[in-house]
Formats: sequence, C-alpha cells, structure tokens
Amino acid sequence: MLTALVIVFVLAYAAIALEHPLKVNKSASALIGAGLLWTIYALSSGDVHLVSENLSESLMATAQIVFFLMGAMTIVEVVDAHNGFEVITSRIKTERLSKLMWMVGFVTFFLSAILDNLTTTIVMVSLMKKLLGKRDDRLFFAGIIVIAANAGGAWTPIGDVTTTMLWIGGQITAAEIMKGLFLPSLINMIVPLAVTSYMMGDRPVVPQKQRETGEEFHTSAFESNLMFFLGLGILVAVPVFKAVTHLPPFMGILFGLGILWAVGDLVHRQEEDLRKQRLTLARALTRIDMSAVVFFIGILLAVAVLEHTHILASIAQWLDQTVGRQDIIVLLIGLVSAIVDNVPLVAASMGMYSLEQYPPDSFLWEFMAYCAGTGGSILIIGSAAGVAAMGLEKIDFIWYVRKISLLALMGYFAGAFVYIVEMRLFGH
Repeated sequence: MLTALVIVFVLAYAAIALEHPLKVNKSASALIGAGLLWTIYALSSGDVHLVSENLSESLMATAQIVFFLMGAMTIVEVVDAHNGFEVITSRIKTERLSKLMWMVGFVTFFLSAILDNLTTTIVMVSLMKKLLGKRDDRLFFAGIIVIAANAGGAWTPIGDVTTTMLWIGGQITAAEIMKGLFLPSLINMIVPLAVTSYMMGDRPVVPQKQRETGEEFHTSAFESNLMFFLGLGILVAVPVFKAVTHLPPFMGILFGLGILWAVGDLVHRQEEDLRKQRLTLARALTRIDMSAVVFFIGILLAVAVLEHTHILASIAQWLDQTVGRQDIIVLLIGLVSAIVDNVPLVAASMGMYSLEQYPPDSFLWEFMAYCAGTGGSILIIGSAAGVAAMGLEKIDFIWYVRKISLLALMGYFAGAFVYIVEMRLFGH
C-alpha cells in the first residue's frame, strides 16, 4: 500500500509541476491524486471507521484554510471592483526607472503583507501595464514584483497561503512571525532591488500611451476610499480577532465579509440595478479564482493521506539521519519550492514534524515560513504570484531563469543568513 501511495502522489505532483506542457489544469491533477490516494488507503486499510475518522479530521483542517482563502479573495475583489486600489496606485509617480522600481518594490512588499502575494502581484503588474510603455521594462518590473510580493507575504500570517496554513495549524503565532521574519524578508527584497536599480542607472520611464477603452467602471472617491479602508481593516483585524476570541481565522474573515457585504448593500441601495449588480459582493464571489481554491482542497487532502499513513514521519526521520541539520533541511525545502508548488510542500512539512517535537514559533516553523514563502521566487512556476505574473505579462520561463532567478536566489540566501544570525543572537 505504501509504495502505491508514494507512486500515485509522485505522479500527481509531476502532473501539477508540468501543468503547462501537459495542458492539464493542476486543480484536476490535484483532485485525481487526492481521490486515488484516499481510495487506495480505504481499500488497503480494512478499517472503515479509522479511515472515516481520518478523512473527517483532514476535511476540517482543509475547510478552515479554504473558507479563509475564499473570504480574503472575495474582500479583495470587492475593493478592486470599487477601484479601491487607486488609493495607492495613483500616488506612484516618478521619471526614473530605478526610483520607480524602489517605490514599486516597497509598495508591493507592504501591500502583500496586508493582503496576500497573489492579489498584490495582480494589482501591481496591472498597474505597470498602465505606467510603462516598454515591454522589456514591464517584464523586469514583473520579476521584481514577484520577489517583493513573496518576501512581503512571508512575514505576516495573512500574506502568503503557506504562512496562513502554518498559522491556522498552530505552528506559528501572528506576533512572533512578524517579529522574527520582518528583517529577513526585507533583506530578501532589498538585495535584488539594489542590484537591479544599479544595473538600470538613470534610464528614464517610457510612459504607456493613454488609450480610451470606455470599459472603465467609475466609482466615487467616497466609495473607493470606504471600500479600500474597510476591506483592509477587516483583513488586518483577523489576527486580532483570533487572539481575542481564540476562534479560528476563517470565522473572523467570514464575519468581516458579512460586514463588508452589508455596508456595500447600504451604500448602493438607491442605485439602478445594473450598476448595483456590478459592485455587489455577490458579483465578487463569481470573480474569485475557484480553480485555485479547488487546487488547495485537492492537494491538502492528498498530503493528508501521507500524514495518516506515517509516510511523512518516515521521511522526516530519514532527513534528520541523513542531513542532520535543521537549517539545511529547511533551506533545501525552500529551494525545492522553486520547482514545485510550496502549498503541498508546507502541508507535507506540517505532517512530517509534530508540535510536540517542535512547539509553536520554534526555529523550524519560522524558518519554514520564510524559506517556503520566498524560495518560490527563484523560478516563475514556484509561487502563485509568479504564475499570476506569467499569465498577465506572458513571461517566458527561460527569460525569467536568465534575468530574475539569480537575483531571487541572492535575496533568498541573504535573508536566510540574516534569520539564522538573528536566531543565534536573540533566539527563542
């Protein structure tokens, strides 16, 4: 049984990694993998009660992450529908490419920490399409945005889905992860930014020619500001809600979603149906990336089988015996996340190491959040932010390897070094 489970998981994983050449959506591969793994486990186990119990337990853990993601994605869509992000993007103005890159890098870094790296990448790459006329410049900026978004997402519990998973799973707490990873994440972004801006020198910004499409849907300044600050406030309040009530984060995000929905309906209650329909939360629910949500469901359920059959615990033991050093093991996991999706990697790591062995906020979990969150920047397929940028700007995989991968790798190791030094000096 164990051999069959490993083979099916590896094949499903390969299908996810080779999504573009195979022309099969990774969500389909994840769901097929999960279905086959649970089927093999159920037929081989013979203990129906145990399998049902394990499945219920896994479903509960998966549902918490999925509800949280759906809530966060919907809030962001509502803000975007009201042109709420113009509050930030309209303030970015400069004539030198290098200066613009620093501004974009820092805005992306902090916006990603508050929202999430996927959403921030979509917003910032879309903004660059409006600001920059030269495609080469836009590609370079897209690469830097991916690095900055992943770095920014790594140091807060809501900035990256992998950090969110560790936070919901109880491996990290909000205050400690922000305190421990802020400096390493900042260094991870600053190193590539410094190198790139030096290479750019004094090159001017070539602006994009303005085109009147007539498709823009205008909202008042009051509506944009209200939805931006309310949406942002709800996302930022979720960790506080968890700390005060001790309820899981998905409950906080759903509560906030209800508030945003009610406020939206009240603001637009006097408007004609067509305009109201474009701006309501019901429409935002239809715009969220459900294939990404389904992918998380499939991959988390697939990894759960390996956890319940103790395959992951055996791998952890083998790694400890072969490599021995915790920091090297986690660094390797981060590098692997550049090749394959970091969601299943972190899900697997959560199953490999127990909270009894490594309590919340220990070196292993914090360093895991950093490495899995930022290691995905090394290749464009290694993170959700990278895949989004790839789709928006039609970035070639080989171009990214040649132009951006080395910069991302430099940032990755620089940040890792800072975190290790930080732990040695001020460790828990």
